[in-house]
Amino acid sequence: MMIGAPVAACQTARQEPLTLTSAQQADADYARWYTGTIPDGEYEIPKVDRSLLDPSLAPTEVAYSSAHRPGTIVVDVDEKRLYHVQEGGMARRYGVAVGRQGYTLRGTGTIGRKAKWPSWTPTANMLRLRPTMQRHAGPGLANPLGARALYLYRGSQDTMFRIHGTNEPWSIGTSVSSGCIRMLNEDVLELYDNVQVGATVVVRRSGAAPTSA
Repeated sequence: MMIGAPVAACQTARQEPLTLTSAQQADADYARWYTGTIPDGEYEIPKVDRSLLDPSLAPTEVAYSSAHRPGTIVVDVDEKRLYHVQEGGMARRYGVAVGRQGYTLRGTGTIGRKAKWPSWTPTANMLRLRPTMQRHAGPGLANPLGARALYLYRGSQDTMFRIHGTNEPWSIGTSVSSGCIRMLNEDVLELYDNVQVGATVVVRRSGAAPTSA
């Protein structure tokens, strides 16, 4: 099993502060992405207005012929799609954001643990690349990991890569992260509830994906 080195896993997409004419304009730009909320314990998750995204990024059931067992997660980096393999030659497909060139996770791992409303701390490599970046984010709507996180392991070792929610819905369908796989919060809620710890995760670029164990 091989997973690319965690150069700067799960770094937020925006590398420099967004230049805006006013805080009021910033609020307007952000708010236009949402319509309603989804209750989740103490939080109200903003629900994304999917009309602003490519319709093919929406969760859907698709025919999926592969050697992978039901329950396996397959991420196609080039397609920017995540497939949760189902019985009967089907899969649940989600649009995702993936790593920028050179920061892409690759190979096979497992879900080592799951977390609701996780906290976030940058890796040493992330701090080396951006010394002024935030040092920690507690659970909440502003957290870069969003509402849920699935932690990718190699054996007993945390690879520092995640499948997680995001508070940057405009990034879905693009290559912007530093290796992690981002999903809309509402989509990662669904995946989280249907994935077991120990499930195989295959991240592929081109050609045939490795066969799950």
